[in-house]
Amino acid sequence: MESAWCGAMFKMNTAQQMPNRWQTILWIMFAAQFLSAIGFSIIFPFLPLYVAYLGVATVGTVALWSGLVFSLQALTMAIAAPIWGSLADRFGYKLMVERAMYGGAVILLLMGFARSAEELTLLRTIQGLITGTISAANALVATVTPRERMGFAMGTLQMGLWSGTAAGPLIGGVMAETLGFRATFITTAALLFISGILVTIGVRGNRRPSTPRKQQPLAIWQGWLTIIRTPGISPAYGMRFLSSLSQTILLPFAPLFIASLLHPNDPVSAYTGLIVGVSSAAGTATAIWLGRLGDRIGHQQVLMMSAILAGIAFLPQGLVTNVWQLLILQALSGAAIGGITPSLSALLGRYTAAGNEGTVYGLDSSIVSAARAVAPLIGTIVVGALGLGSVFLVSGMACLVIAMSAARLPALVATTK
Repeated sequence: MESAWCGAMFKMNTAQQMPNRWQTILWIMFAAQFLSAIGFSIIFPFLPLYVAYLGVATVGTVALWSGLVFSLQALTMAIAAPIWGSLADRFGYKLMVERAMYGGAVILLLMGFARSAEELTLLRTIQGLITGTISAANALVATVTPRERMGFAMGTLQMGLWSGTAAGPLIGGVMAETLGFRATFITTAALLFISGILVTIGVRGNRRPSTPRKQQPLAIWQGWLTIIRTPGISPAYGMRFLSSLSQTILLPFAPLFIASLLHPNDPVSAYTGLIVGVSSAAGTATAIWLGRLGDRIGHQQVLMMSAILAGIAFLPQGLVTNVWQLLILQALSGAAIGGITPSLSALLGRYTAAGNEGTVYGLDSSIVSAARAVAPLIGTIVVGALGLGSVFLVSGMACLVIAMSAARLPALVATTK
């Protein structure tokens, strides 16, 4: 009798401790995501200026190498991310997060000592091959989170990402002005190293796959094909591409459009930073709330609602006549995107069979990188034909297509982790 009572108490205590485990891992990954996002986004405001500072040692212009610094990193990440994802399913998700954090720390540190634009571009290319912290973090959290709480978990990670992305450019701009370009890369490396330490020490007992198997390269391709053929995955990937495109296509042209709304002596950079910051803050504020709402009423419904609101907010932005109208509309579209991104991440987690999370989120990262690579080209074509304000029209239409696609998603199968 006593042994039976002890066994029952042990099971009760174990059941009570289980939720704490995934929540602990989630908040550790939130902190790591926040710090790494600050680190990566610190360098964004001045990366083209750093290229000009280093100078070109061989052939080509500073403008050419500035473009290559961004595009080659996105291209190599699009190639490498699904491979790392497949390896995560075989060798462990925590290991892949550590690889991305520590590897990124080394590469970013080396960038601080680059001697030419060519060396910087080479290091950025290697960065795309080695890093991928977002997909690695998503996969790790997805493996331990109960599926009925997936929206809350992905919303929390998104909040960490956007909070860091909003704070990073401000910190980077101040550091570049006061300490110089190279110091910002050293700071970024330190933040990534600290993030890796958090994961190494704080994440315990993360599920590892069974005994790793030696597989031919074809097996990876077969795994990708299996994932893509899973009901719901391909439409979710298509919507992820459109979501990333709708946000990325604005980045090269937003400062120019904002300048067209201001007087010649107005501080364009300050207004641009304010608008981007407000949009990111709005998305940060809604990510967890809309993720929880998706857990209650369904992520498909939240995705449709958020995409419709984002489309409605984006469409008139190219027609505004003053910067404050744009600020309000950007805040609304940012708040709506706060529901799109975690909803898609949660849906991918819900559609995914246990053990395939790394592959799914690796392919997801590849699609996001592909959108980042083609968005500037599409934006250039559209702006050349229709003017600066037309990029907001493209963003709005992309969001409305997401809403229509979400309505056609297959029903989720009730499964648990």
